[in-house]
Amino acid sequence: MSIHREHSLRGLRLIGMTVLVLAARCARAGTDPPATTRPPATDSAPKAAPQFLPIEARWCLEADRCIDLEVADAPREQALGLQLRPPLPPLRGMWFPYDPPALARFWMHRTPEPLDMLFVRDGQVIAIETNTQPCPHLPCRSYGPDQAVDGVIELAAGQAEAQAIVIGTRVQLEPLPSGPSLSP
Repeated sequence: MSIHREHSLRGLRLIGMTVLVLAARCARAGTDPPATTRPPATDSAPKAAPQFLPIEARWCLEADRCIDLEVADAPREQALGLQLRPPLPPLRGMWFPYDPPALARFWMHRTPEPLDMLFVRDGQVIAIETNTQPCPHLPCRSYGPDQAVDGVIELAAGQAEAQAIVIGTRVQLEPLPSGPSLSP
């Protein structure tokens, strides 16, 4: 065996051992290994699953007309939002609370159905983005006002108009028995 080949084999062994050590450290730390140690993605790789959260709040526009809301109150839940979800039925949506109020910019990456986005501050709708379109590939447009909000409500496209929701509409969320306390 030539010296060059022997050095190459030692180098490969050293790289292999380094990858194993990094993978073991990451496994103990609960993180993913660096991208260079991951196998390449294939078509057979599992696809991300949509999240379905429990209905934890209700927004009644009138006594007999209420919107049931899933509440995305954890960072991971907010990051996933309605990605990969089938169309929302009428009078259903998702509430993204912010405490303290924050500048909220939403996008439609991997969200297959158009949505209406209602931006809420101090108990009223302050901005509406209607019929936001799906964005299957990055980069994607972001939506939202240039001011802090208490939260965002996402509904199926056309529901803001169908429910007569306009800027200034009052928003008072009612927590359901199993849900957390809510306040816009």
